[in-house]
Amino acid sequence: MKIVVLDGHAANPGDISWEPLRRLGELTVYERTPADQVVERIGEAEAVLTNKCRIDGAVMAACPNMKYVGELATGYNNIDVEAARDRGVAVCNIPAYSTDDVVQMTFALLLDICLGAAQHSAAVHAGKWSACPDFCFWEKPLIELSGKTMGIVGFGRIGRAVARVAVAMGMKVLACSRRRAGELPEGCRWAALDEVLAESDVISLHCPLNEDSRGMINRDSIARMKDGVILLNTGRGPLIVERDLADALNAGKVYAAGVDVVSEEPIRADNPLLTARNCVITPHIAWAPTAARQRLMDIAVGNLAAWMDGKTVNNVAI
Repeated sequence: MKIVVLDGHAANPGDISWEPLRRLGELTVYERTPADQVVERIGEAEAVLTNKCRIDGAVMAACPNMKYVGELATGYNNIDVEAARDRGVAVCNIPAYSTDDVVQMTFALLLDICLGAAQHSAAVHAGKWSACPDFCFWEKPLIELSGKTMGIVGFGRIGRAVARVAVAMGMKVLACSRRRAGELPEGCRWAALDEVLAESDVISLHCPLNEDSRGMINRDSIARMKDGVILLNTGRGPLIVERDLADALNAGKVYAAGVDVVSEEPIRADNPLLTARNCVITPHIAWAPTAARQRLMDIAVGNLAAWMDGKTVNNVAI
């Protein structure tokens, strides 16, 4: 069986072996594939793995041998699932491989905003502590999280894990979700979005991107937030209207923001968040620790092997 990986560099820049996948068939790996070369590179392949390359109905029609698409991520909005379903093409994603890592990044952003460890380390290395007349100094307000309220929008696997850490740090948690399923972790309670906006000191976004959630953080919703709120986004960039957030940051309505995702990636040079005050931006790396990417690769191989055995798992096109 011919297997093609269209854009393997992000998941595996060379520190993980492709050998387990190679054992399943004749493997070709491309580090990156421009949109106009997707059809040509898929060619006669039966199985295609991708992270961000767009595979729509036209690509499927041009590649009739393709019967399996492996998404090297959890989100699969780059694949036309309806067209795949109509053509009998399996689309298998990678769920739950990076939950702990997204939680880790959520609090890395929050703690950087609250304490500025890297900023203060840079100041020390620049000689500011050596020249200080006192035994300590700080260059920004230092924020204690204990006793503050975190509103978590999207209370699935990641949101619940974030809540547990927040509670462990002494925070109160307001959980906002369209589906209120399962028991809440101790220290949490359900809340509607309006209450989350009005009562939270910190708001963390972990909801899926859909037509209801796109642009949910905008001028109107920001106006309903507490003055001085901290906003975190490790979910999807288009959840936020970035011009509105930048305006709120510059006006001081939002004290600070920490985002690992933006509306267009790589980030455009004219993205207003780049010049907004108190905005920490990381380049979509919450999912990327080596251990998480190894889990992703293991699951990707397992998905394909199961499909080859007629026992499809993680198929979102059913």
